[in-house]
Amino acid sequence: MENRKINGWYFKYDEENTMFECRGEVMYDDDHDQMPEPELWSAAMKLEAELLSEGHNAEANHSEKGWVEVTINY
Repeated sequence: MENRKINGWYFKYDEENTMFECRGEVMYDDDHDQMPEPELWSAAMKLEAELLSEGHNAEANHSEKGWVEVTINY
């Protein structure tokens, strides 16, 4: 796997954890829970779709501090 650029966002491939990751700004929802930037989340969903179309079992997720991950499950 190689790093990928999706909609202007640079997703770095983490070989040890078999996932792509990218960090945007910290955003908050109405309940003051952290969430990813909408444009970054859209890019993560596009990367997930690309990986699925390539035959990988991929899943987009987000965590704290603006991070999104697209995990490849083997």
